[in-house]
Amino acid sequence: MDMSSEGGDGRPVPPTSLPLQGGGGGGAQRKKLSAPRISLSLDQSEDDLGETPDDLDINVDDLDTPEEGDYLDYTDHEMDWDDPAAANRSGPSDPYASIPTYSAEEERQDGRLWRAVVIGEQEHRINMKVIEPYMRVVSHGGYYGNGVNAIIVFAACFLPDSDREDYHEIMENLFLYVISTLELMVAEDYMIVYLNGATPHRRMPGLGWLKKCYQMIDRRLRKNLKSFIILHPSWFIRTILAITKPFISAKFSSKIKYVNSLEELQQLIPMDSVQIPECIVRLDKELKDTAENSKMNSFLQGSEPVAQQAASRTDRPNGAGGGS
Repeated sequence: MDMSSEGGDGRPVPPTSLPLQGGGGGGAQRKKLSAPRISLSLDQSEDDLGETPDDLDINVDDLDTPEEGDYLDYTDHEMDWDDPAAANRSGPSDPYASIPTYSAEEERQDGRLWRAVVIGEQEHRINMKVIEPYMRVVSHGGYYGNGVNAIIVFAACFLPDSDREDYHEIMENLFLYVISTLELMVAEDYMIVYLNGATPHRRMPGLGWLKKCYQMIDRRLRKNLKSFIILHPSWFIRTILAITKPFISAKFSSKIKYVNSLEELQQLIPMDSVQIPECIVRLDKELKDTAENSKMNSFLQGSEPVAQQAASRTDRPNGAGGGS
C-alpha cells in the first residue's frame, strides 16, 4: 500500500477528486469532479469539512438509475402497503373516476323527482315520481265570491288501489303533496269540493289517512275553510264522517254539505274552472236517469187507482144512483 495516501495517524486519506469515465472506445479518459471532504473520524472538528478529498473515483456511467416508467409504477401503488389485496385489483388510479357525473339535463330531471316542502315548520321531501300518476287527485277549481276565495277540487277516483304493494308509500307522499298544494293555492277563504262518486271501495281513503290530513292542516287553513262540499255521497263516506265526528270540531262539522248532483253543485259555486272527470259526469247522468225513472214509476203507480175510478164512473148507466 502507498503510505503517501495515509494520514498522520495511519488512517487512509479520502480522495479529493472524482474521476469520470468519458465517452469513446478503449482509450477512454477519466474526468474528475470535486467532492466534499468525508470525515472518517468522530473526533475531527467541523473545520475539516471545508477541505476536499483527492482520490475518490466513481464511474457514473456504470451506475443503474431508475427509468421514468419504473418511477410511475412505484407511485401508482403507494397504498399497496396498507392493503395487500389492492395490488391485485384493477381500476383507475383517480379516486373520483368511479363517481358518475350528471349532465345539466340529468340534474334537472333528478330535481323534478323530489320536492322539498315545509309543513308545520318541518321540512319534508316528496317523491314526485311515485305520485305522478295520481297528481290529478287535487286541482284548482277557480274562485268564488269576491274573486280571492279559492275552490279546491279533490277527486277520489284518481286515488291508487289499496291492493298495490307500494300503496302506503304512494299515500304518504300523496298526503304531503295534497297538504303542500293547499298551502300554495289558498291565500284567503276557500272551499273544498270532494268528488266522491265513481270511486270504487278499494280506492277510498282510509280513516287514518283522512284523520291525518285534518290534523296536519295548518290552523289558518282550518279557519279559512268555509265549506266542505261532498258530491255524490255514498253510505261509506257518510259512515266515515260519522265515525270521525268525535275527532273534529263542531264548527268543522257544520261546514260539511252533501250534494247529490252536478246540477245542484252548480247552484252553489261557479263551475267554469272546475274540472270534472268524465267518470263523474257519466255517473251523474246515470243517477239522474235513475231518479227520473223512479219518479215516473211512482207517478204511474200512484195514478192507476184514479184512472180505474174514472173508468168505473164512466161505465155506470144513466140515472144510476137514484133520481127521476
